[in-house]
Amino acid sequence: MKLSKDQQVQIAQALYIVNRHAKTAQDKKPLYQLKQNVVNKLLHQKYAKKEGLHFSENPKNSKQHSTTLVSFANYLFHIPSSADDKLLPHLGKLDFTYQNPDVKMSLFQAKQILIEYVGTPSTTSKRSPSEKKLPLPFKLTPSPSEYRRTQKNPFKK
Repeated sequence: MKLSKDQQVQIAQALYIVNRHAKTAQDKKPLYQLKQNVVNKLLHQKYAKKEGLHFSENPKNSKQHSTTLVSFANYLFHIPSSADDKLLPHLGKLDFTYQNPDVKMSLFQAKQILIEYVGTPSTTSKRSPSEKKLPLPFKLTPSPSEYRRTQKNPFKK
């Protein structure tokens, strides 16, 4: 599938919107998975390019790690680095002087564009009523005196 310049810009804008929403979403995993699938396809089709590695702003378990910087249609994105990415040049700390161009688009529209490009069914769909987690029943904790009455007295025989 050959992408025109307009299609590339539209996909980049949709990717930007999904990435921006994923950072503040309660359930981040489906949005980041969609982003990862799109970026992998763009890299495979050689529309996007891996530029290098950046130190992550959020170290895992207090250990510094790097993320891979990917450029696509005037937008820059970070993805988790793989073993192959260790050969890329390390760019050091993040450069906060550059910002992606801002765009106005709904998250719903952005997800539709990306899902259409990737060609897979949405993994970000809402749960069906049967899959919803039910709240755990409220359990009363015993008062200290009730708790003591239920315990065996080690001094009684």
